[in-house]
Amino acid sequence: MIEEVDDDVAVQGRDAGVAHGREAYADAAWLDASAHLSRADEALPLDPPDLELLATAWYMLADDAAYAACLERAHHGYLAAGDDRRAVRCAFWIGHNRLFRGDPVHAGGWFARAHRILGDQDCVEAGYLLIPVWLREMASGDFERGHATAVRGEQVGERFGDLDLTWLARDDQARALLNLGRVEEGLRLVDEAMLAATSQELSPIVTGILYCNTLAFCQDSLEVDHARAWMLGLVGWCDGQPAMVEHNGLCQVHRAEVLELEGAWADALDAAEQAADRFDHGVLNQLASGRARYRQGEIHRLRGDLDTAEQAFREANALGYEPQPGLALLRLEQGDSGAAAATIRRVLRETVQRLPRARLLPAFVQIMLAAGEQDDAVAASTELDDLARLQGTSMLRAQAAYAVGAVSLAGDDPGGALVALRRALNLWLGLAAPYEVARTRVLIALACRALGDEETATMEQEAARLSFNAMGARADAARLDARRARRAAAGLTGREVEVLRLVAAGRSNREIATELQISEHTVARHVQNILGKVGASSRTAASAFAHHHGLV
Repeated sequence: MIEEVDDDVAVQGRDAGVAHGREAYADAAWLDASAHLSRADEALPLDPPDLELLATAWYMLADDAAYAACLERAHHGYLAAGDDRRAVRCAFWIGHNRLFRGDPVHAGGWFARAHRILGDQDCVEAGYLLIPVWLREMASGDFERGHATAVRGEQVGERFGDLDLTWLARDDQARALLNLGRVEEGLRLVDEAMLAATSQELSPIVTGILYCNTLAFCQDSLEVDHARAWMLGLVGWCDGQPAMVEHNGLCQVHRAEVLELEGAWADALDAAEQAADRFDHGVLNQLASGRARYRQGEIHRLRGDLDTAEQAFREANALGYEPQPGLALLRLEQGDSGAAAATIRRVLRETVQRLPRARLLPAFVQIMLAAGEQDDAVAASTELDDLARLQGTSMLRAQAAYAVGAVSLAGDDPGGALVALRRALNLWLGLAAPYEVARTRVLIALACRALGDEETATMEQEAARLSFNAMGARADAARLDARRARRAAAGLTGREVEVLRLVAAGRSNREIATELQISEHTVARHVQNILGKVGASSRTAASAFAHHHGLV
């Protein structure tokens, strides 16, 4: 009799805990859901469906061990009850979790078990088992095959009315399409996926995957406007679940990347530090942690905190995240153009896929120009321009136009440079990217000065300086100030600087007169004034002065 009373109490305790746990689950109150369901499980073991709810709560709290343990118990419970399909579903999600936690061996074991149990059954679970297939195909760069497999997955999801599978498949189709250059098709799916993510029709885990995956591949594809929209959506979703840990870390990494582009560097650094802190406290994703460190390094580099930037890049590398092109640009900032060139050449040589190359090419052009490797810079700017035409994203077109302008300016074609740089400026303004706007204004100022338009050059330079100072880009502001100081110290007029640049380029007085549309006698007078002002005895010495003081 006493045993029956105890059993009744245990059942009542479990039922009450389950009821409260289900309510908390529905409200996305993951701490409460895990607490209630765990207490219910202690009173009397939960049935497999409630174990799945508890597993989801642990997932959202980033407790991978508890998540996998609950799913494994549910898996065995379903097998005992003869529900093979639900058992396969649990096995799939355990494998999926292990795959994204860098444990392919155990992931493969769970996927293999799922296949063995399922056999050749025609059911939605067979569609879920296509997911690791298309992930593997896309990871190897075979986006055509990966897209085809994801289409098969979508068809299975639609046939069985499973929205989770359907949208996981469509989302990865979008990723494949963007990488294949079929941008309009890909973005249509990206836009429709936003409706699915905000519809509350998907499971919490799949909603989080959709947010993080889409934001990540929009960032990687340099689709800035879409990345911003998905970032805002993810932030709102995370804010509605303050106890959630699982997606908050990556949310902050992506937020840092968007804020960095917008010039809000203090906020971006804070977001990157929050992300690193999240990962340090239990999220077993080293690459994501490395990405957070890399983002910190980039912001420190832009702000001129070079030692701190180097430390962050080293930490990113230790976590398995390639700290490029940031580290190569840091070496350039430190004055070691040789090391910068060697590093960026190495990493670009290793990178064969289109979009990853596009993320490296702007830095490659910058470093090659600084190292005096004009031909390599020209080739890289041409490749970047071709990629921009193929992908069509505003950011890629802005980067390509900037690179073409920089190469033209270095090749003594200030007129051609201005055409490209004005195009870049308009694109950067449209993207609300103040640092890139300021960098472009600096080159526009140099091109205008080379063409004799000193007034415009001064205005553009001052606008750039104001932006650099507002953002805390100390190194860029210091370079502008140093250039102005060198010019002032030499006492050269704008026209004299133009003449000196052409002298340094090896032009004769007649060639200079023709290019500047002034008389040869006037050129000779300018040359004599320049020699006197800079204390040079020859054109060669004046050219050396120009190179040494950054006037060319």
